[in-house]
Amino acid sequence: MIKVPTITQLKQLISHIQGIVFPDYYPAVEAPHSLNLPDEFWSQIPEISRLLQTDVDAVLHNDPAVSDRGEVILSYPLPFAMIHYRAAHALYQLGVPRIPRMLTELAHSRTGIDIHPAAQIGEYFCIDHGTGVVIGETAIIGAHVVLYQGVTLGAKNFEYDGEGRPIDLPRHPIIEDHVTVYSNTSILGRVRIGHDTVIGGNVWLTQDVPANSIVLQTNPEIRLLNRR
Repeated sequence: MIKVPTITQLKQLISHIQGIVFPDYYPAVEAPHSLNLPDEFWSQIPEISRLLQTDVDAVLHNDPAVSDRGEVILSYPLPFAMIHYRAAHALYQLGVPRIPRMLTELAHSRTGIDIHPAAQIGEYFCIDHGTGVVIGETAIIGAHVVLYQGVTLGAKNFEYDGEGRPIDLPRHPIIEDHVTVYSNTSILGRVRIGHDTVIGGNVWLTQDVPANSIVLQTNPEIRLLNRR
């Protein structure tokens, strides 16, 4: 039986994975065997490592301000958030209670990036800046997707059972491959954003978008008024 972990144990787990995935930048740390995690989780560490390397590559490809790989690994919020998410997602799929959500909340508190451990995220995932990004439980994100700060992939509404409790149904967006979503955009509901689409900033989107589209907010009218 897996007991409720301490924050120290969770941090040791992440430090252990960091030492495996990025050995040139983080020291080796012993695994927290006191957590008694399933053997199947440890067997998934090579795949978690591969995915995290692609996430770093995605930042290098999408941000001209990056000087080298080490800068991304050591100072960008994405690797820290994603090492928590990808470990949490593996544990969630194995049915481990509590720990997945605790891991993603540790990353949320430090980076401002809120990813539910049940969300499905493909390889080469990039979040630029990161603060205020929210990815809901049933969201599905393909490969080579870029999100900017303030993006929400959320639910538009909920369905309730006879006792008034919300029903856990698919309610978050599906984002196909090679999609870019710019800052402060909200995509809500079980909508599908087709591949190779660009969605501009400050867009409120609750409908499907076909592949190879560009979605822009209408330019607001600017009025200059004399206050005297």
